Amino acid sequence: MKEIEIKLPKMGESIEEGTIISWSVAEGDEVEQDQTILEVATDKVDSEVPAPANGTITQILVQPDEVVKVGQVIAKMEVGEIQSSKNKATPKTLEKETSKKTAPKAVKKPVSTSNSNSSSSYQINSNQNTFFSPLVVSIAKQHHISFEELARIPATGNEGRLRKSDIFKYLEEGRPAQFAQPVPEASGFQVPNLKLDKGKGKIVEMDRMRQMIADHMVFSKHTSPHVTAYVEADLTDMVNWRNANKKAFQEKYGEKLTFTPLFVEAVAKAVKDFPMINVSVDGKNIIVKEAINIGMATALPSGNLIVPVVKNADQKDLQTVAAEVNALAEKARNNKLKHDETSGSTFTISNVGTFGSLMGTPIINQPEVAILATGIIKKRAEVMEYEDGDKIEIRQMMYLSLSFDHRVVDGFLGGSFLRRVADYFEDFDVEKTF
Repeated sequence: MKEIEIKLPKMGESIEEGTIISWSVAEGDEVEQDQTILEVATDKVDSEVPAPANGTITQILVQPDEVVKVGQVIAKMEVGEIQSSKNKATPKTLEKETSKKTAPKAVKKPVSTSNSNSSSSYQINSNQNTFFSPLVVSIAKQHHISFEELARIPATGNEGRLRKSDIFKYLEEGRPAQFAQPVPEASGFQVPNLKLDKGKGKIVEMDRMRQMIADHMVFSKHTSPHVTAYVEADLTDMVNWRNANKKAFQEKYGEKLTFTPLFVEAVAKAVKDFPMINVSVDGKNIIVKEAINIGMATALPSGNLIVPVVKNADQKDLQTVAAEVNALAEKARNNKLKHDETSGSTFTISNVGTFGSLMGTPIINQPEVAILATGIIKKRAEVMEYEDGDKIEIRQMMYLSLSFDHRVVDGFLGGSFLRRVADYFEDFDVEKTF
């Protein structure tokens, strides 16, 4: 028998770390090769990590909610044939074991509540729990937050631990404890403790994905100054063409023809026309992306949203885009999406019309700089201009809204891009073949 190390495997391109969700085994359990031993969360997708060989788990080195790097040793096992099923791993067997373990090593620093250069008398009591996860430390470094300041941020995690959402909320509030004093001054500004009446009712705890979405949305609003522009588009030609061809399209390719691939196709063309909408911000630098990868916000059975991605959408024909859109949507409905299928987007479309909304004000999917919302397609009487005079006709109309990051996208670029998308929708080729 020999002991080997189990390391967190690479779970997708550009993925450098993951959060431990739960172990399916405990120390002393016998496992078979490829048997799932734990679940790991990366962004919005959960992944299962299999055992690398037959053997016995001898040591578990990381605990649930810890953030670990790809390649980091997470457990150890003795390799060999399984002798019996007596200690074979079953889900939840770790429950009793974890209570006996000591807390994992954490980043700890002495916390000081004094600052002789402080200009504010705002006071927050220091947190007793100075466990700072690697993710929290990373965010603190990005925003130049000291360990002393971290200790002053109100924590809502288990056992008083500081969560990512706590830091983002604190940043959104303007870092009120940045220069906190150990003892409140008799005079000076005091941040009021507003004891708001939140009402009474059933308490529903957010699931892990909802917490991650909340953190991501708060981070986006904090990072990007959002501006939203609107246009209206006449989709009559597109709607009529789709209605006339969807049956033949499905018979020929075995794929449903929804509006989404038509939207993706048009948006990819517009992005190609305006490459500065296809960028991300890195400090003082702007990264202009080479690929045009269109994300499409999709609802999961739980009601949460996820963004599967059509890679290189500008290089694919309609039937290929339709097949990918249908496959990704089906995987989303069955919670089968892989991390690579939800990463790498450079621009996102959110079809709020699916829920009957007339229009929306979408929040940018970081690190992108713009997101398009498409509203419901609705029949309406419109005045149409012709050479022989104006006429009132029933047209298929839709509102488009574009939220963009005003740090790098000004009104001219944002408005011009949005108008170009609407033009592609309106100037749909009714002679289009497939």
